[in-house]
Amino acid sequence: MRNPLQLVLDFLSPPQERTTPALDKAPRTPDSTTTPEPGALRTTVRPSAPVQMPDEVSIAHPRANRETVLEGMRVAYLFQRVRRRSIGFLVGPDGLEVRAPKWVTLKEVELGLQERAEWVLRKWSEMQERQKNIRQIEWREGASLDYLGAPIHLLLSPQNGRSELNDQRQLLLALPHSAEASQIRDAVQAWLMREAKNLFEQRLNHFAPLMGVQWRRLSLSNAGSRWGSARVDGAIRLNWRLIHLKPEAIDYVVVHELAHLHEMNHSPAFWKVVADILPDHLERRKALQKENLANWA
Repeated sequence: MRNPLQLVLDFLSPPQERTTPALDKAPRTPDSTTTPEPGALRTTVRPSAPVQMPDEVSIAHPRANRETVLEGMRVAYLFQRVRRRSIGFLVGPDGLEVRAPKWVTLKEVELGLQERAEWVLRKWSEMQERQKNIRQIEWREGASLDYLGAPIHLLLSPQNGRSELNDQRQLLLALPHSAEASQIRDAVQAWLMREAKNLFEQRLNHFAPLMGVQWRRLSLSNAGSRWGSARVDGAIRLNWRLIHLKPEAIDYVVVHELAHLHEMNHSPAFWKVVADILPDHLERRKALQKENLANWA
């Protein structure tokens, strides 16, 4: 049985890697979540002539080191050699990443890409649509954003010693009325991260005894595409942006990560651990897939 050091979770629905456990996907099936083993790739029909490379790159990863053409579209992707049993494809906000074990040839990688061309382009199109719908916050007094699934409003309050949320769901920011957008953003983010760490620790301490596990360390993640991760040594990483979501979604992620301290995989045994604590985990996971979080750039 595989026992990777760290299992990672998706942040914005896809990106998804076809053979890596992902939070917002159900247990894997060959058609939807697993790339074919290298032996299967050899059945793909090889092109009889070299493919002409289009002049314009349609998908370009910022750290791309290889290129290919998928259904007439030029794709520059990041290729990495990693320890795994098959080729993995990951489509995220930056583009396409391909990961393969050392014994897989580049020819087999290319065959795998051609076999998955329709999937790659479809996921990229879906990713672009989601990016369009990501909420853009105006960093000014009176702006609103979600906190624990409900809106709060920003209010500059120079008389305050520190930022705090009042009973009217106004976040009073200890900033002068002349504060710039970047100052407001940084102050809000700092407050949200403090709230996130406090809440995450409370929920970890609540669920861990119920699940018979012990977590060792919590750190906040700022990843753009992952909700969190768990390690065999009991270290937990959770994306601080979860603080935007409803408590039910946060609890699902916490339970999911703690369950990995029992099972470092997404086997039926893992899902049983989750279901024993959250019988409605499938509904919670589906709701989590639909979330688009604010763009903090």
